[in-house]
Amino acid sequence: MHEQGPSREPRREPGNGDDGGGSRGGHECGGYDAELRGHQEVLRRASTVRPDDRVLDIGCGTGQATREAARTALRGAALGVDVSAPAIAAARELARAEGLFNVDFEQADARTYPFPSGHFDLAISRFGTMFFAEPVAAFTNIGQALRPSGRLVMMVWQSRESNEWDRALRRGLAGLPGPEPEPSAFPDPFSLARPSSVRRILEGAGFADVAFTDVREPVYYGADTAVALDWASGFVWVRERLRTLPPAASADALARLRATLAEHVTDAGVCFDSRAWLITARRTGRHGSGPGRSPSPA
Repeated sequence: MHEQGPSREPRREPGNGDDGGGSRGGHECGGYDAELRGHQEVLRRASTVRPDDRVLDIGCGTGQATREAARTALRGAALGVDVSAPAIAAARELARAEGLFNVDFEQADARTYPFPSGHFDLAISRFGTMFFAEPVAAFTNIGQALRPSGRLVMMVWQSRESNEWDRALRRGLAGLPGPEPEPSAFPDPFSLARPSSVRRILEGAGFADVAFTDVREPVYYGADTAVALDWASGFVWVRERLRTLPPAASADALARLRATLAEHVTDAGVCFDSRAWLITARRTGRHGSGPGRSPSPA
């Protein structure tokens, strides 16, 4: 469940329980938050956190969205959960440094964690829900943690074909010697790209009024090509591809990756187009008892 932008399979921020892929150890929260700064603003506006709200952040990573929610929910509270211990440690330290006392973080799997029933007004997620092995069970557990009519607001990637950052990097590394890793070898950051599948999952988990908003925001990889190369080479599938190459081919791959990134230098830094879904839904009254409930078929 760990938050994941072009990262979780590509990304490297610690956390992302869904992190299936991109994460690196270390506290690279600043880079990841910068990468998705436009998406974070869209999520913040759509979440409309109120002063009394109790907010649950799924796959919180190092907690930027959780902390923003806590600053608005002055008479409420925010809880961030993530399967990554390094991410949670970093999130707690950042919250302490910012003097936030109505926010907490737990290392937890959102599919099985015993959230108090009906406790939260709002569940949010910034690219932290795409890697559940059992999505219906996970969203059922999240739903039972919400009060009746409680809201779900999450952001997920649209298809691989719709996201320039993935297409461009894969094109730049195509044709290298040796077998290319199959996309199926890594957790899939695009697993919730198809609205019909997501609707079926959420309705099976007890949500209603499922709606999709097209989000087109750039992802930011750094101020210049050198910074962007360091960032992109940490994506799990890129790192794995480079690892399998002999030294000469690896150097060639890095040169090609650098050239691809150089083509996307803008006045704002190295940026790629991206497409995401902002998904909203509300809890109905027909949830089961949480982690112990048998999931409905997706």
